[in-house]
Parts: sequence; structure tokens; C-alpha cells
Amino acid sequence: MIQSPAAPAAPALPLDTALATGPDSAHAGSAPSVAHGPCAEPTRVLARFEDWARNTPQAPAVIDGTRIWTYQDLDAAAALVAADLADRVRPGDLVGVCLDRSTALVVTAVALARLGAVYLPLGPRPGERRIQAVTEDLDVACLIGDPGVLPEEHRGGQHFPLPLPTAGVNAPAVAVAAVADSVRGTRRAPEGALYAVLTSGSTGRPKAVAVAESSLSVALDWYRSETGLAPGDRQSLLIGVAFDPHLLELWAALTSGAALVPAPDDTRWDSRVLTDWWRDTALTHAVAATPTVEPLLDRPWPQDLKLRHLVVGGDRMRRRPGADVTATVHNAYGPAEATVVTTTHTMRATDPEAGDRTPPPIGTALPGVTLVVTDEEGRPVARGQEGELRVGGHCLALGYLDPELTARRFTAPAPDAELPAVERLYRTGDRVRMNTDGSLDFLGRLDDQVKISGVRIEPAEVEAAFEQDPRVRAAVVTVLRDSSGHGRLVAHVRPTDGADPAAGDLLDAVRSWLPEQAVPTAVRIVDGFPLDANGKVDRPALAAQAQAQAQAQAPQSPLAAASGDPAEAATGTGTDVDAAVTAAERLVLTTVRDLLGRPDTGLGDHFTDAGGTSVVAARLLASVERETGVRLRAPELLRSTDLRAFAALLDQRLTARPEGA
Repeated sequence: MIQSPAAPAAPALPLDTALATGPDSAHAGSAPSVAHGPCAEPTRVLARFEDWARNTPQAPAVIDGTRIWTYQDLDAAAALVAADLADRVRPGDLVGVCLDRSTALVVTAVALARLGAVYLPLGPRPGERRIQAVTEDLDVACLIGDPGVLPEEHRGGQHFPLPLPTAGVNAPAVAVAAVADSVRGTRRAPEGALYAVLTSGSTGRPKAVAVAESSLSVALDWYRSETGLAPGDRQSLLIGVAFDPHLLELWAALTSGAALVPAPDDTRWDSRVLTDWWRDTALTHAVAATPTVEPLLDRPWPQDLKLRHLVVGGDRMRRRPGADVTATVHNAYGPAEATVVTTTHTMRATDPEAGDRTPPPIGTALPGVTLVVTDEEGRPVARGQEGELRVGGHCLALGYLDPELTARRFTAPAPDAELPAVERLYRTGDRVRMNTDGSLDFLGRLDDQVKISGVRIEPAEVEAAFEQDPRVRAAVVTVLRDSSGHGRLVAHVRPTDGADPAAGDLLDAVRSWLPEQAVPTAVRIVDGFPLDANGKVDRPALAAQAQAQAQAQAPQSPLAAASGDPAEAATGTGTDVDAAVTAAERLVLTTVRDLLGRPDTGLGDHFTDAGGTSVVAARLLASVERETGVRLRAPELLRSTDLRAFAALLDQRLTARPEGA
């Protein structure tokens, strides 16, 4: 579900699979791995919203804290913004949106749809160099956002104030349309695009894929039908704005007469805060990333929620919801190139498999979707055999803004595939297996792409970001996974001759190029890279070296570290802090080091500067609560000046607890 980047051509399948997939293998005793979802016809998106605004003008459209925006209010606000942009934005123009989940974002989305402009969500704090690369490649008419977060060339360009809401959840302090004075890129969105989203690119520059209104409408029609979203319901606006599932949330509510509820930022850092928010806002429908939801499944499900449907996706789900989960959970899969969601598997508390600690399938095809599992030649394999997933149907994006990339990734079916109604198939690069009932099991990637915190990352893009630095000769990025399957990126950097860069300085330099999830948690400075028999960099060997180093430097557990030598536990070197550290400091430091895989992290480091992300924060808070019984919240972690201050807060809570609590 979370953005699915472009991938290089898939390598050959394993030998045993390739041998089993000759030209006639799909018909040698079992059905071919081809499945079609129910029939679907595209509808309208903006027109459905306008129907609700006309027929139910006083119904709530956005519930923003204590402020309720009715459909009439939202319609009028979007009309004002569209009028202000009309002289500067033409139909088909790309408009970069640098706003967070907020009423301002919703108003902007509706206004751009009215103008026929192409909504390009970039997130509230886009990396300056990343956005510079985007605007050098793409013909972006303007950026919309708070001038303080815009890249330098747009901060210094022409600004046109916009009448967007500046109060409420995640609201901008001020909102402008900013036009850079520099020359714009040349690539425009294809005709008929409603929105475009960035995907990861192996060249180090992000790629943009464009989606038509008709394709989004099919996904929205499925969502309304499957979840019953209707007037009186409340839908989350939770997913990060840089990722396409937020469009499913936003337009699902506005096309069904329901109300959108923007999520405060701390809901993505703490799963308990998330469930509190669901409860306090009386949400009935939510979309969330798999890594955010998984901690909720490991403890008793709150029984006082009104949540009826929860759609999760972006990473492999490692267990099924238990019988106590009162919401229907939809395990969803879908690359951005196939419009957010392509397959789903629905799970209810009454299922015989409820609570099984086995991964559920990623499900069956949505309406209008064709699924084909193929060999390396593009021919369907037999059901039960592994292969690459290719997707066709109404769900397909128009393509990338790079025509050559579109031609490589969106291809015609193989001549003998017997798919007469399918003109194009998107090569996902995902390795799957189709079961006899047409459902899919996700087995991994066929290329080097990896999932980190629910987002697909192209290691080559991260490597290219490091290699922009003149101190770096070459970089190779690998993934380390812990026992629960959670991954973190490690960069292996070979410096240029005479350079002696610090790992922290290199990480700071790449933050402006990369989204949060793509910034490695650790950098290893190396003299060279091991090579395999073919003379290529031996990535598994590098990963093994990093794994061995992490195991050698990590303590057995936070509790074991807390009972060991204080100075060694606190610093790993004995030089970072005095020996007289508290148990809370030892616990916090050893846990952070373990989660980030950075044994050099000190108590004087701030959590995010050390590489902490929202997913890591949630795991840190859960670990602290498990070890001590003290529940701390994400804002307390983020507001702390450093890890020592956060540990001091934990010490205070431990001291304040009554005896035996």
C-alpha cells in the first residue's frame, strides 16, 4: 500500500522454479496463476464530493479538534483557494504540496482537483535537496506550504498568500503558493492525471508516477462497498502525506459523505496514543501502516472503540488479529503504480484462524484488477508456484513522468499469456505465490528493494545520496533485521583518499536527500568492499560483517546491561559519561543502541539526531514500559534535549511510583 518505487528489471527466478515453469507449465496439472477481480467501471471523484456538498451542506466534512468544517464550509474554502490559484496554475500543471495532515491539506486537494491541476504531495518537511532534484526534473508550477519549510530557491522566489486554514491539527503557520525564479524542469504529468506521487529511484533521484481520477475512483468504490463508509462515520487522515494511501483516506471520506479526522503527529510515534486518539475521536474507519498496528496485536485490544474497519498495509503482516479485536482488519497490498491498493485479505474476530501467529495472505484481487504470477519471460506459472507479480486493469497508473521508465515497467502481456482484455501489466518486482482460490502469499522482493518501517526503499538511491558527498568515494547499503523481522539500514562508506569523515556528519548530509525511513541508522567506514566470484560487491558478506559487529558490541539485553558495569553500559567505551549513571540511563541507552544498531550512541545524543524514527520511537516506548511498567509518551521523548534528559524523566516516574506498584 505504502508507496511502491520503481524497480530494475527482475532477475531470474531460482533454478528450481525456472525449471518448473516451461511454456506449458501453467497448464500441466493445475490452473495458471491468473486471477481477475469482480467487474468494475470507473466513476467520478470530485463530482461525488460536490454532490455531497450540494445535498448535505451542513454535514461534517472535517473534524479538526474542536472545529467542525461542514461540506459547505469545505466547498467554499476550496473555491476561494482555486480562485486565487487560477491565474497561476493551469489544468495539467503539477503543484507540489508541502502540507501535513490538516484541514489546509484537504482544502488544497479539493481546490487543485477543481482546477484540473495535478496534486503532487511532498510532505510537510521535504528534504531541500530532494525537492531541488524534483523541481529540476519536473515542470512544477509552484509549491504550496509554509514558507519556512520550503527549499531555499522557493523561499526566495515569488510568494502568493493563500486563504488556507492556519489553525487546527498540523496547520501551517502561514500558507503561500511559491514560485521559484530558477528554470523549471521539463517533464509534465500525462493528460488526465489527478495526482502524482514520488517513488524511489535507483539513480538517486526520485521518480514520479501519475494516476488518473478513474483509477482512484475504482479503489474508492471498493473501499466504500467493503467498509460501509457512509454519512455519520468518521475516517482517519493518518498516513504520511508523502505516501499515496493518504489519498485513499482523504477522498474515501469526501466521496461518501463521512467526516475526515486529521491525526496529530504524535499518533504515529506511539501505538497507545494512536488507540487513545481512535477512542477520543470516535473513529469508525482507519487506515494505518502495518508496523504501527503490529504492537497493538501483541496486547489486549481496547474494547471501548467505535472502530469498525481497519485497513493496514505497507509491510508483511506477521500475525493475524486475535479474537478480541473488535474491528474488521483488512490486510492490504498495492504499489503506487497500481493506485494504492490492489489486493486485500479480510480478517474478523470470528475467523477460525483468529490469533494465529502466522502471516496472513495479502489477499485477492480488488474489482477491476487482474493479477498474473509469471516466470522471467512473463508467462503465467502454475498456481502454487513462485513468480513475479504483474498487475493489470483499471487500477493501473497512467505511468511515470519518465516515458522510458514507463515503457520498461508497464509492458504488454506475453503473447501466449491468454489475457485478451488486458493491454498493460505493471511489473511489481514482488515475489508471490497464488493459491488455488486466487489469493496471494507475499514472499519478498526479486530485486534489491527493501521495506523499512512500511516504506519501500531502493538501496541504490540511499547509496547515491551518500556519493553526492565529496568525502565519499563509494557507498553500499545493506539491511540488518532483528529476531522479529524489523529491518534497519546500514551504510558501508569508503571515503575518498585523504578524507576522514565522521559517521554522524555523513548522516546529517544525507537527511536533506532522503525521506525519514531511508536514512540509515548506522554508518560503517570501510577501506574497501568484499567481492563475490563475479567481481561484484558481496552485499551478503557486508551485511554479515555489520551483523557480527552489532552482536559483538550490543549487550545481552537492556536488563542485563542495567545490572552490569555502569560505565560500560552507558557508553560502551567508558568515556562518554561518568560511571555513576542511573538504572534508567542504562536502560534507555542500551535499548536505543540495540534498536538503532549504533553502539556509539551516547546519553548526550538527541533521539532523532541518533537516527530515531517514528517506528523506532514506538518500539523504544514499548520496551521501556515492558521493562519498568512506566508508560512514557512520544512527545516526552521528542521534547527531551537528549537521551539523558529522557532517562531522568523515567527516573522521576520510577521514584514517584508507590512501593510495589
